[in-house]
Amino acid sequence: MIFRLISIPFLTLLLFSCGSDEIETIEFENGNNFAISGTVTGAENQTFYLEALSQEGKIDVANGKADENGRFEIIGEIPGFGMYQLRIGDVKDKIVPLTLVPDDQVVINAEMATFETNPQVSGTSWGKVMTEYMSKFSIFHSAQTELMKKSSTMSESELMAEYMALKEKVDEFAIAQMKADPGNPFNLVLSSSATPSMGFENWPVENLDVMKSVAEAFTKKFPNSPLTANISNQVYQIELGYDQYLLDTSGERVAPEIALKTPEGKELRLSSLRGKYVLIDFWASWCGPCRRENPNLVRIYNEYKDNDFTIFSVSLDKNAEAWKEAIEKDGLIWPNHVSDLLQWKTPMVQLYGFNSIPHTVLIDKEGKIIGTGLRGETLEQKLKEIFKK
Repeated sequence: MIFRLISIPFLTLLLFSCGSDEIETIEFENGNNFAISGTVTGAENQTFYLEALSQEGKIDVANGKADENGRFEIIGEIPGFGMYQLRIGDVKDKIVPLTLVPDDQVVINAEMATFETNPQVSGTSWGKVMTEYMSKFSIFHSAQTELMKKSSTMSESELMAEYMALKEKVDEFAIAQMKADPGNPFNLVLSSSATPSMGFENWPVENLDVMKSVAEAFTKKFPNSPLTANISNQVYQIELGYDQYLLDTSGERVAPEIALKTPEGKELRLSSLRGKYVLIDFWASWCGPCRRENPNLVRIYNEYKDNDFTIFSVSLDKNAEAWKEAIEKDGLIWPNHVSDLLQWKTPMVQLYGFNSIPHTVLIDKEGKIIGTGLRGETLEQKLKEIFKK
């Protein structure tokens, strides 16, 4: 097994006044919407650079030069919530991650020697969390370095066990913080502790729920940020990978979560129906075969609805009014109707692996898939077996 040293992950309202330790609030002017200041002892006359991190690489945002006491100040404009880093001159590794939000006024005090491991950050909603995390991660990173030095004298299992024990303290802190405050911007960094970086075998599946809560909170707080879309896609990919892992290792597959909007605009989750047998029906108002199958679904629903059975209809419609009209016209009386109105562009196609509709997936009370493509007589026969009718 090959280990690599893990460094601090980059995913992508106060200021010290000059010559005093008193704190004052800055009034932004000329389009500026963030400020970073503080004192880094040992960084006298150094230039501090703020850089945005993107898929295209680093982008220069602003800079400021420290005075003879190491006191610096950077004021500028950012387009929105994002992943940034503060770098001191060209000194190797003197970099810290910053999850800036417009109107942030960040205060950073540190020693040059420990700038990248032990900065004291305040003035923002994420400053305290960052300070604690950086300290804990620094301890882990140092211990990891020592572990690598003696790796040649240890077995693979011993090395893995000690590595995981070291990492556990960092992960526990990160998970606890994400649970307590899902919308905290610094969760961009903390989320690495929730991902299955070592594979799914020993990965706590409850971390998926933590990641989902972060994605949902970011969607509400930062709906227009590309990072929100990135973390939502990451959650989707992890869930897809975990479901495949279950299928490969046990032959049983838990139906991937579906969380889409009802005709009334409220989110409805497939997991909210646990405890019932659920027929997931992928259909659309424009699909002739789907509409012809609907009377049979209505009959089956009425026959089994009192036996812990329901239907979860996922529409591949694009027109909301056509979707609603078809529900009413075809008498689809069950309450579980959802759609993202993306037609064939919906992620559900890849998530559930189908290329035509109607397509059905039958799941049991624990959410495990027990049948696919069931329609007409084959669906009815399966339900008779389950409910002994």
